[in-house]
Amino acid sequence: MQRSSPLKTRVHTLNSPKPTSFTAESAPILALPPDTKSASNGPSGNDRAAAVKAAQQDVFVREVDDALRQDQMENFIKGKGIALAVLIVVVLAGFGGWLYWNHHQKTLREEHAEAYVQALDAVQAGNLADAKSKLKALTGADAKGNTVPARLMLAAIAQEQDDAKGAATIYDEVAADASAPQPLRDLATVRSVAARFDDMKPQDVVARLKPLAAPGNAWFGVAGEMVGMAYLKMDKPGQAGPLFAAIAKDENSSEGLRSRARQLAALLGVDAVADVVDAQGEPIADTAGAKTTNEDAKGGKAAE
Repeated sequence: MQRSSPLKTRVHTLNSPKPTSFTAESAPILALPPDTKSASNGPSGNDRAAAVKAAQQDVFVREVDDALRQDQMENFIKGKGIALAVLIVVVLAGFGGWLYWNHHQKTLREEHAEAYVQALDAVQAGNLADAKSKLKALTGADAKGNTVPARLMLAAIAQEQDDAKGAATIYDEVAADASAPQPLRDLATVRSVAARFDDMKPQDVVARLKPLAAPGNAWFGVAGEMVGMAYLKMDKPGQAGPLFAAIAKDENSSEGLRSRARQLAALLGVDAVADVVDAQGEPIADTAGAKTTNEDAKGGKAAE
């Protein structure tokens, strides 16, 4: 048996491993940090139970509210649903009726306007019978805006056919129509008196036309002439003369009417010649032509 050498078994200090010492600085570093939260920081069992109970109560309250609203809606429908449905139907029906009526009225206006134009064309062509048939269709209540013009045209056709009585009757109807425009009513009054002037009493002529025989009125010239003639029939030249003189000076009247009035006024001894100069002796603007004529006449005499 071989004995080991003491040299081999002896541990040399240079070959021995260095002893390892553990200090605070050389403590091993862990991969995960330690949990610093203690169990006391988390919710307890009582808190979780309270939260669950509160959530259940909230769901229950919402279900109760939904059920209450549903009951209220059902009660409203049962109590007032029929009335509400009827109201909706009535409103829709009324709106639909208004749309139909508006369209119908527009169509009628277009048809009436076309018929009136055709009647005028027939009058111009001398086809009075055709014009009368078209105009009579426009005298109904549905014609509205074309009713009064159509009636006036029918009266004019009757007068053209020597039916003065029939024409005067239509004119009187228009004059008495309160829904007709006032200018057309005045026109009907003047034409009614003119159609039967010879058959009317002069007092009636004055009574009907005197409101229109005033200076400034659109019918002053025409109405004033008939009123003046009625005054002459009543043997009132003192009222007829000034009226004829005023008509002769009215620039809104036609020249033919002014000429007749000037002659009648002269026969009655009333000056119907318009003033050439004003109070200061200056020529009036609308008589400048007369002044020029007078100057030309004077120049002609001087040349002679």
